[in-house]
Amino acid sequence: MHKRILPAVALGAVATLGLAACAGGGADNGGAVDGEGQELTVWIMKGTNPDASAFYDEVSDAFEDETGATVKIEEIQWADAHDRFVTSIAGGTTPDIAETGTTWTAEFADAGALEPLDEYVDAEKGLRDDLVEGLAVAGTYEDELYGMPWYAGVRSIVYRTDVFEELGLEAPKTWDDIVTAGEAIKAAKPDMLPFPVAGDAEFQVYPWVWGAGGEVATLDGKTWTSELDSKESQAGIEFYTGLATEHGFSSAGATTWKETDLRDSFTQGNVAMMLSGSWTPKALIEANPELDGKIGAAVIPGEDGGIAPSVLGGSHLSVFNTTENADLAWQFVKLMTTGEFAEKWADETGYFPGVQSAMEEALASTDPLVAPFAQQMVEGGASVPVTPNFGAVQAKKTTNSMIQAILSGQKDVATATKDAAAEMT
Repeated sequence: MHKRILPAVALGAVATLGLAACAGGGADNGGAVDGEGQELTVWIMKGTNPDASAFYDEVSDAFEDETGATVKIEEIQWADAHDRFVTSIAGGTTPDIAETGTTWTAEFADAGALEPLDEYVDAEKGLRDDLVEGLAVAGTYEDELYGMPWYAGVRSIVYRTDVFEELGLEAPKTWDDIVTAGEAIKAAKPDMLPFPVAGDAEFQVYPWVWGAGGEVATLDGKTWTSELDSKESQAGIEFYTGLATEHGFSSAGATTWKETDLRDSFTQGNVAMMLSGSWTPKALIEANPELDGKIGAAVIPGEDGGIAPSVLGGSHLSVFNTTENADLAWQFVKLMTTGEFAEKWADETGYFPGVQSAMEEALASTDPLVAPFAQQMVEGGASVPVTPNFGAVQAKKTTNSMIQAILSGQKDVATATKDAAAEMT
């Protein structure tokens, strides 16, 4: 059996080599493409970058200056995106380029809708080795790269530093530390949820599975088998759901919460600890300026210490095979994902770039709201199973339904995990 926990990459060692960003200039395959009079259509997900309009104007102008081609960027809602992609693939009406979530790239590649990018990547000196490994793995299907890493984020623990300081607590380094801190907060601040368990938030679950030594699924040959019902996975899920069912750190209402509900409750001052993305601290403070200086971050600990892997999320940029000029499309992808514009997008969104050379600043940061996430990504970035079928698992909400059944008391951990594993497999 092959483990599917995939490290983001040992970025610290590689980034210090000072790899040059690859944007600008000409590629080894002949330089910039002449796109005079041509227009590319690009789909980007709405909401990731609140300052998107200014960014799109700037990158479009730079692309036109470089190639002579214009770009039509259309923002798509995440909630509608998958169905829209499926419909456009079936009808042959896909855009030239689109942002594809890391769990969709393999699915669209399997459908025969995407152009392989290996030839373009390998023509750019040093680019292949510069890709963030976890994103590159997620963008690879049957040994070909179909998703160019664009940006990445990872979830870690976000907590109220003022509450911890008031109660003499330190950021948790083990699972027992989480319980100890939660009990202290519960006793001192009964109106605050110490660590709510959001029932409709799949990626909040897997760190506890991995932190206990379990797996979401394993691959043997060409056969995937879910391991959610293994002894180790059950132990992680029992700890996580036990924060609510055993320790009372959550609420009945949180059983149906999405991650957005969790963050809303945090900004309202009702939550002391939660798992949240590297892209969220800035937004939390913007939503409630009184939280400025009162938020900290910490890596998700393994059961007895260390770092529990966390899902390395983010997006690729993919070129669809309906494009009339794949070379021109690649030039735009390269402009967006490397160098100046990769760094600018990361700065504006709170995500990390998809190339290591643009991550040097984050890796060297001493900012308490940056450094822990960078460490989590470097030492504990992980991938969900890279298979076209995992999208169906997510669409059916197999993992979320399992957690909700446990939180609501409909099933015990053993039954819920066994049923979920069977459905996932």
